[in-house]
Amino acid sequence: MALENPHTRLEYVSDNDTMERYKDAQSIDPSTASEYPFPSISVSLQRPRRSKFMEVDVDGEMDEEGTATAHIKRPHCDSRASTMSCESESDSISDPGLALTESPFFATYPRLVLLTLLALIAFPLLYEMPWVGTVGMGIVGAKAGPIRTSDTVNGDIVMEELHKRADTNTDVCSRWAAQSAVVNGTVYVYGGHSTTQAGQKNDTWTNDFFTVDLTKSWDIAAPSIKGLPQPSGPPAVANGFLWNSYDSLWLYGGIVSDSPPAVPEPFTLWEYQIKSGKWVEHRNPKTSKGNNSDSGNQPVQRTGEGAGISIPELGRGFYFAGHLDAFTTPGWSVQTPRLYLKSLLEFTFPGYTNDGVEALAGGKPAGSDGVWRNVTEGGIQDQAKFPSRADGSLVHVPGFGAKGILLSIGGGEEKSFSQMNVIDVYDIATSTWYKQATSGPSPKLRVNPCAVAASAPDGSSTNIYMYGGQNLIPYGQQIQYDDMWVLTVPSFTWVEVNTDGQSVPPARVGASCSIWDGQIVVVGGYTGPDLSCDSGFYVFSAKDLKWQNNFNALSGGNSQNQQPSQEKDSAGLSGSYGYEVPGAVQSVIGGNSKGGATITAPVQAATQGPLATGKAITYTVTNSNGAVTTQTGIAVDGGNNKGKGGPNIGAIVAGVVAGCFAVLAAYLGFCAWVYRRQLALYKNHVAMAQRAAAGAPNEKSSFLPSSTEGSSARNGKGSSITDQSSGVGGTGSRMTATNSNGQDSGNGVPPVPTWPPPAGGNSSVNSSSDDLIMGQEPSFVGVLLNPRRSLRVINRD
Repeated sequence: MALENPHTRLEYVSDNDTMERYKDAQSIDPSTASEYPFPSISVSLQRPRRSKFMEVDVDGEMDEEGTATAHIKRPHCDSRASTMSCESESDSISDPGLALTESPFFATYPRLVLLTLLALIAFPLLYEMPWVGTVGMGIVGAKAGPIRTSDTVNGDIVMEELHKRADTNTDVCSRWAAQSAVVNGTVYVYGGHSTTQAGQKNDTWTNDFFTVDLTKSWDIAAPSIKGLPQPSGPPAVANGFLWNSYDSLWLYGGIVSDSPPAVPEPFTLWEYQIKSGKWVEHRNPKTSKGNNSDSGNQPVQRTGEGAGISIPELGRGFYFAGHLDAFTTPGWSVQTPRLYLKSLLEFTFPGYTNDGVEALAGGKPAGSDGVWRNVTEGGIQDQAKFPSRADGSLVHVPGFGAKGILLSIGGGEEKSFSQMNVIDVYDIATSTWYKQATSGPSPKLRVNPCAVAASAPDGSSTNIYMYGGQNLIPYGQQIQYDDMWVLTVPSFTWVEVNTDGQSVPPARVGASCSIWDGQIVVVGGYTGPDLSCDSGFYVFSAKDLKWQNNFNALSGGNSQNQQPSQEKDSAGLSGSYGYEVPGAVQSVIGGNSKGGATITAPVQAATQGPLATGKAITYTVTNSNGAVTTQTGIAVDGGNNKGKGGPNIGAIVAGVVAGCFAVLAAYLGFCAWVYRRQLALYKNHVAMAQRAAAGAPNEKSSFLPSSTEGSSARNGKGSSITDQSSGVGGTGSRMTATNSNGQDSGNGVPPVPTWPPPAGGNSSVNSSSDDLIMGQEPSFVGVLLNPRRSLRVINRD
């Protein structure tokens, strides 16, 4: 007789105390886990320990007196060795009360078969019953695949109806460093820090989840907020990011509590489906190989305090730089220094394409888990002049390339900052980083500002608003800022906003900023130890450059809140509805409130990249008087968009300039020809006059009548004209024309033509002397100024 032989198998976890430290990646390669001394993240999850789970074999026998003896065979394993070694050990247990009975055949195998058949019949029926739910394994496969709901307790699925969660408490003292996103007029805010009383320093990490309604107007003292159920799956993190598409949110990154210390779990991506209000989990994400990326198939790690941005029209989210430490990464020792990064992690949303990823080549859309790519070698990214950093901001600007550009603003490390007078620019289409210098006075160096972008109605400028932040140096003496700056693109000029006399909120860092209806909504922010509590909701008018006491919801606009002129283009910036270019910015870039910027390129000229070869996307805006501000154009990328899009402004300008030079050259050539003709005519006149004055009395000339013919030059009134001359080749002879009585007062020498010439008459003398520069040698400047007069002289003579 034999007892049933259950097997419980131990899954041993190997130990590895080292693995490679990737400075330029949010992913770790376990295959090279022997070069840097910090605990493995993806391979070694725990230190070796003896397991309480063992594989055992049990059999037994019964003697004639009814005493049962059970023989247990188990492995004896030494887990302290570098390789696991096991030997078999045996124990025997004898107990008269242990009854080993032999069951008849029907009680074993037929019963097992019968129970199996019943299970096969009953399970499909129970699968669709409402009290069981709709998530689980079906006969034809899994309904949810690798995604499970957040309402999971100890691995068991618990439905929303049976496991109610507490709604978020929106009545707090202060909040900061939360993750936020705006979708269709609603701001979603998750996690971060919050306090319920002044002076609270511990237990500030939360998984609070609430919304701010931007479709209605409200006062900053009573914002339109609503607490949502606190999820039980996503972790309580701060300084991560909330990517958004048009119907989902994705929580990436962040750091867990350090007071009291919490142990981070392996990273999984949590998605919030807006329509159903459900959280679902995407486990074990790995990177894919693509342009300027790592080798792919690397585990995606949680990064903290990086800069994030969502571009719903492209179906992508980005997270730039940040750091790894004991509060982001499992197994990281608190004694191990923090590792700052400079990589750019890209997440392609499910259903969207991305030609920069090999797995999505040929227009293949991403699957239900999305696709990850870790860009580590994009242009200057692997050079020393491109430093690692954390706590910056990332902003998207359409145009200047096939898919627009990203701008990294602010940030730094523990003892250094990123420049504010030189901006790192990422070309999305080519996965390449460049640098662009700015003009104008620059803001103070800082970390953790918040930034948003607004588009001019005609798209000729995109204006980036940066608010707040702080200086971390020296340590322990942080200074928070309350200033507002505008970086206007494409001129890349900083403009400081004058807020004198306004009700400016207390200086802060780590605020969440969103833009809607041309107004910047500020949520939370750390204000330092001096302020007990902070209301945490403020509104700034981007067009009026003023802090205001309420949010004014505008009527009209589409679901993306784009400028009316940009509604047919998905690339038009969301949140810009109602925005106009403020006067302080117009004074720098030209144009008017609708756009029409006259500075359409960086003041500090770009030498390469999309800012050197591309241009902004511009749109037609018809003003109230019927005038058109800017003609429609399309983004042009010099290297990747040839033959596509609208006109090339650079080529048009070059053509116009070349045409002007051609016309000028033709005019100068014509004037030179006229000048030479007129000069030759003048010299001919002078020569003929000289010959007439020095020649024989009977010499005839086609220009001057001889004295023997009794000719005289008379004016229109019949009076004689007298000319005093020193003579040409003579000795001061005096030449006169005949007087009114017909008497010749001279010596018979024909008269020299007089200057100015006599009016009237039809001789050649009269015709030539009518306009021959009043007796002076013609000049080229005179011809340039009055070519028509010179041409008339030539034509008449």
